[in-house]
Amino acid sequence: MRGAIFASLLGAALIPAAAQADHSFILPSGTLFSGSNNNVTFDAAGSEHVFFFDHRPIGMDSIKIWQPDGTEAKPTATFSGRLRTAFDVKLEQAGTWKIASQQVMVMGSLKLNGEERRVGGRGGPPPGAGAPGAARPAAGQAGQTPGPGAGDGGGSVGPAGEGRPRRLPPIALADIPPEATDIKLTEIVNRVETFVTQGEPTTTVFKPTGRGLELEPITHPNEAASGETSRFRLLIDGKPAADLKVTVIPGGDRYREDSGTIELTTGADGVVAIKWPTAGMMWLGAAATDTHAAEPRAQTRRMSYAATIEVATP
Repeated sequence: MRGAIFASLLGAALIPAAAQADHSFILPSGTLFSGSNNNVTFDAAGSEHVFFFDHRPIGMDSIKIWQPDGTEAKPTATFSGRLRTAFDVKLEQAGTWKIASQQVMVMGSLKLNGEERRVGGRGGPPPGAGAPGAARPAAGQAGQTPGPGAGDGGGSVGPAGEGRPRRLPPIALADIPPEATDIKLTEIVNRVETFVTQGEPTTTVFKPTGRGLELEPITHPNEAASGETSRFRLLIDGKPAADLKVTVIPGGDRYREDSGTIELTTGADGVVAIKWPTAGMMWLGAAATDTHAAEPRAQTRRMSYAATIEVATP
């Protein structure tokens, strides 16, 4: 029995930390405000349990704030820790604000002089990609396993020494040499969003960008109520994403034996209808894979979308 327990613990220890986390989120202190010039605090992180800080922060450099008129705003205060990023926003305009983390990057592997090497990662993002510390998707979201060799290939296990191969640094996308072979690349496009409203709800910030996996509200996300149904359209490159799996998890799953996860599927029009079972903060997530990468050398594209939605009592 002790041997079995030890083997189980050892196996868990050998699993990469990222593989034990599942959810990226931006959590607001509230989503509906009256009056003017309200201050809202946001926490941004990736975690195993939704809305808990048990894995990693989302980098502040990947986060943007859109005001109701569509222009960008800056946070009034920021904090970056080991497990979360926190920031304050002063709502200086009436209407609906969007707070989002966006990341576009390319990762993968290649062979150089007979050795396998990683591409991307800490070696430097490709031109136009998100900066290091951006909204890295956790396991179960796009980007965690971008393809064969996306991990520390080429003997990057530990420092050089007896019985250990030497560590080889990753190669930036722009620095791939012409003699490289077996190039396997995946483009990763991720979004993590939330919405807050001061005064009457507006819709300007819902305009899709037309790239990657996005959510286009039909029901305003700040008007969700328990027992009622909200409808959202999921888009891929601006077109309805049919037959896409959508996951909804109520906050507080860490304290429940049953996580309360709801699994739904979009229709042919890309629309998913969610009947909210209870009030509280909800995590909504979806992921998709295709071959329509903007980077011409990438064979596949992996996309993820996550949103925090507060459901009110009716």
